[in-house]
Amino acid sequence: MEIISGFSKLPKKQKLVWLASQVADNQEEFIDEFESYLHREAKIQKLYDEFSENTLTNFYMPYGLVPNVLINNKLYAVPLVIEESSVVAAAAGSAKFWLERGGFKSEVISTKKIGQVHFLWEGDFKKLDVLFDELREILLDNTALITANMRARGGGILDIELVNMTHIDSDYYQIKASFETCESMGANFINTCLEEFARSLKDWMANSEHFIGKEKEPLVVMSILSNYTPECLVKAWVECPIADLGYFEDMPPEMFAYKFSKALMIAKNDPHRATTHNKGIFNGIDAVTLATGNDFRAIEACGHTYACRNGKYQSLTDCSIENGIFKFWIEIPIAVGTVGGLTTLHPLVRKSFDILDNPSASELMQIMAVIGLAQNFGAVKSLITTGIQRGHMKMHLLNILNHFEATEGEIKHAVEHFKTNVVSFRAVRDLLDKMRVKVSE
Repeated sequence: MEIISGFSKLPKKQKLVWLASQVADNQEEFIDEFESYLHREAKIQKLYDEFSENTLTNFYMPYGLVPNVLINNKLYAVPLVIEESSVVAAAAGSAKFWLERGGFKSEVISTKKIGQVHFLWEGDFKKLDVLFDELREILLDNTALITANMRARGGGILDIELVNMTHIDSDYYQIKASFETCESMGANFINTCLEEFARSLKDWMANSEHFIGKEKEPLVVMSILSNYTPECLVKAWVECPIADLGYFEDMPPEMFAYKFSKALMIAKNDPHRATTHNKGIFNGIDAVTLATGNDFRAIEACGHTYACRNGKYQSLTDCSIENGIFKFWIEIPIAVGTVGGLTTLHPLVRKSFDILDNPSASELMQIMAVIGLAQNFGAVKSLITTGIQRGHMKMHLLNILNHFEATEGEIKHAVEHFKTNVVSFRAVRDLLDKMRVKVSE
């Protein structure tokens, strides 16, 4: 691969031509394949191009639907964008299972978000602490225009505090603020406020008669929101009498509930299991996040940090069996928006919100938590009954068949064959080899 200067300034076609010259034997075929994924309407393609940088084409992901999701007595069909086999099927199966047992319940516990100005300062903390009320008022006044629209919608800056971090590093302090951002995720709003805080801090110290020498020169390291939002919290749960769980093949409901609770106990105490357990939860949450144009990376980072809040990495879901009642729940921080960013720009994201009946940000938090819980229920149910591979590999069968470029006739025969046989890569290959030998004879 050669070094290139000015790549970002090249038209898309020239970017592709350069890349093809570097990696492709058949450059024309390489370019044609990339261009085949572009949107047929130039206006929409231009929109996609502007979402990111150095765009070459569009990368397709399956857009699926989980129907029959009953949340607080309201029925939803929930769109999911994910490529992993069996995730949509598992969530849909769980949704149908709990639909017949009262559905999911959920509530938003709080919606507070956090931002920080990190700065170094050589001075007397007691003096700064005494004077901080004065600075707080200045910070609020200087951000009044920035926060006006958000305050009109019921949000804005909730609190501003000074945090002494000198136990971590000498002269290290924070201005820590909490925000309510209503229907938006709020990253740009929060960061704009924080950068104004930093400017105001420096001006205040430079011009205050209370500070002398180096006390007038704070060094702002950075001003940035935190994606760890433990007070932007949502809870979702299901419950029913153990007897109402029914039989799982030959397993009675009492044994199912017992094994389920033990599986959760393991995920609470073994980080190796907890990691895979929580990954399954995010299979569901991430898929809804992508379908609604939100930031799955921020949500995942926050969720994994929250899973460590007690000093070790643990399951994000819990289970209890008390007085004959089976209860399964999740409590998780999720910061999302229903306005701003891709939520109003991406055509399929707009369709996702239409499908969800245009939920508020709080409602969307609940939907995401429910799908994460549903996905986790489906995964644990499979693990303690038939095993994870039976359902997963059935869903993965088509991917394996496509890998071997199976014809429609071969696919039809293979699907029928594997209704009663174990799916594996080798088993599919052997079956196709046998079928193809017979055809050639």
